[in-house]
Order: sequence, then structure tokens, then C-alpha cells
Amino acid sequence: MTKYFEDQRRVKIADRERTLRRIWAIGGKRGWYYGDWMWRMRGYMDELAGGPGLRRGRRHPSDLREGDYLDVWRVQVADREAGRLLLVAEMKLPGEAWLEFRIAGEYLVQTASFRATGLAGKLYWYSMLPFHGFIFPGMIRQLI
Repeated sequence: MTKYFEDQRRVKIADRERTLRRIWAIGGKRGWYYGDWMWRMRGYMDELAGGPGLRRGRRHPSDLREGDYLDVWRVQVADREAGRLLLVAEMKLPGEAWLEFRIAGEYLVQTASFRATGLAGKLYWYSMLPFHGFIFPGMIRQLI
């Protein structure tokens, strides 16, 4: 049985274009702006499990296109004009995961979504919540 989980953060932005530049430059050598050592650790764990880990990096330091690799993610939607970047996880997981950055009016909305598969998926989600509680508030603040 699958279950859907979501962790959403919302922060008012002062400069839309600056925020978009930072979103479009996330990952790769630049890192994830906050708690980067945790992102690297997750990437190494993924490599040990047979996933892509962080070794792929990104195609370009400040440009993202649909289909691009971005560390353990793949770009599913890259619509700069609309202010939306949607990443789908390619790491080894007991389910499916997405990370979305979307500008809605005067706000940046950051959403981590997970469709858990079975008990392992639920346990995974709940074990990640403390890390989300640390990483995601800091990351969204750095993006604006």
C-alpha cells in the first residue's frame, strides 16, 4: 500500500530574479546552500546502495533543462518564466520522491513530496523528517 507525504515551506521573496538565479544554480559544485554535508552524505549512501549518488553533478553551473541530471535528481520541469523547477529523485528509495521550487506571487514555495511504498517507505519518510526540519528551512532562506 502506498502513502503520500509532503513537507512544504513558504517564504516571502524580495527579489524574484535573484531567487530564480539561485534556484537555477542549485546543486553540483555549488551545493544545496544549506546543510550541504547532509546532502553529500545522502549522495554517498545512495552510491553505496547502487544509485547514481552525487557523481553526476550537473550539465551546466547555472542553466537547467528538462531531462538534465542534478546530482541524485533529474529535472522534470524547468520553467524559469513561470518560476517552477520540479526535480524527481533517481536515488534508491522505498518509493518515489520529488523536490519542487515554485514562485507563487510574492512567495517561494519549496515542497518535498514522497510516495512511500510499504512499511519501508513510511519508515524512510519518518526517519528523514529530522533532517528535513534542519535542511529545508535553511535552504529556503538561502534561496531568497
